[in-house]
Amino acid sequence: MMPPSITNANSEFVISIENLGKRYAIGRQQANGDGLRHAIEAAMRAPFAWLRSRWHKKLNEVDFWALRDFSAQIKRGEVVGIIGRNGAGKSTLLKILSRITVPTEGRIRIEGRIASLLEVGTGFHPELTGRENIFLNGAILGMTRAEIIRKFDEIVEFSEIAEFLDTPVKRYSSGMYVRLAFSVAAHLEPEILIVDEVLAVGDTSFQKKCLGKIRSFADSGRTVLYVSHNLDSIRSLCKRAIWIKNGRLQQDGPVDEVFETYFDSIANESMQSCANHEYGLVIQKVELRNSEGEKSNVFLPGESLIVDISFDAQKRIERPLIAIGVAGINGPCFASNMLLDGQCPDYIEGQGRIRCTFKSIPLLPQSYTLKMSIRATTITEMIVPYREVAYFKVDGDLAEYGYQGEHVIFAPQANTPVVVPYEWELPDGRTADVSLSKPALYGESVHLGPVR
Repeated sequence: MMPPSITNANSEFVISIENLGKRYAIGRQQANGDGLRHAIEAAMRAPFAWLRSRWHKKLNEVDFWALRDFSAQIKRGEVVGIIGRNGAGKSTLLKILSRITVPTEGRIRIEGRIASLLEVGTGFHPELTGRENIFLNGAILGMTRAEIIRKFDEIVEFSEIAEFLDTPVKRYSSGMYVRLAFSVAAHLEPEILIVDEVLAVGDTSFQKKCLGKIRSFADSGRTVLYVSHNLDSIRSLCKRAIWIKNGRLQQDGPVDEVFETYFDSIANESMQSCANHEYGLVIQKVELRNSEGEKSNVFLPGESLIVDISFDAQKRIERPLIAIGVAGINGPCFASNMLLDGQCPDYIEGQGRIRCTFKSIPLLPQSYTLKMSIRATTITEMIVPYREVAYFKVDGDLAEYGYQGEHVIFAPQANTPVVVPYEWELPDGRTADVSLSKPALYGESVHLGPVR
């Protein structure tokens, strides 16, 4: 077997992965009383029976490949987003690259110093203080004591936990853990930074701060591998994305191309489960259309979002109650719900279509999920449980919509992606109207501060 990791200073790639695979053996859970002491006792009393039982247990084990036949090459200075559903193999790949675990097969070539942030508080000792853990974790990551001392104040300032620096980290919240862990890793100044989904733990302002640090890494020519379920953060940071599915490389290419295929795949998988044979209902497809009625998954702020639900009701269903919800990266945005508005059909039978039009969606540029559920007339019975059925994104330059604030770049990652038209009354007597109306779309002037 080839060595799992070697360096090659002459390669144009800082990371080269060839036919990588990681196998785990999955077997039965141990029964009660099957610990080490009982195993030794059984071996002493009846050695052949014990060996026979171990052999049978080995036969019951199943090989599970968390990663298989994975190959990729990463150039210096690339910022690559890695996406995939839970259990796809993303974290396994990063642990192998970080030398936390060894591959079963394949080879990796790495050039440069690596810093990894894979789990909150990795390498922290709960009984030590934050100050002591900075030195401990920094040493684990490869920093010299002199280097840690030189960067100590910067690490503490970035983490924003100065007042708790001499408190044992076992008393830290998960958010405080991730602040300190990321701060230490960020100041290692590695050639290669590997970041898993840990940033989801911090608050929104700290997440933005961390993303800004990662962006500064990229701008300085360092290489970043970034795993996140927040696809908008990947889109804002990365030009390239790698999609892993069932432990294998599914697609590698420009972010938007990979995302489009990824969204279509998940929507198709969701649609396959949108059937209830007891009620005889099959949801054949859910299509999104723009204001012109064209099929699309890209919209502009203020456009109409048309949702077409095609169904085949093999049995007559009386007064089904349909709910459609739109969710952003931070949660639900708005919904239509027949249970609340009372506008359900008298019945559905045979093949047909139900259309819902969200008029002038007040959404900031971001990626969104469309979810759907169908209840029976009894309300308590679910014909189709609430599930994801489609994805779309809203594009647009907010400057064209009258947003002139110096921090408008943070709007797509804001907690509230829905913008309801509003008006400011300023101390100098001015009033300012704010909305997502665009002159090119509506033929009107954009109002962001008309003096009255």
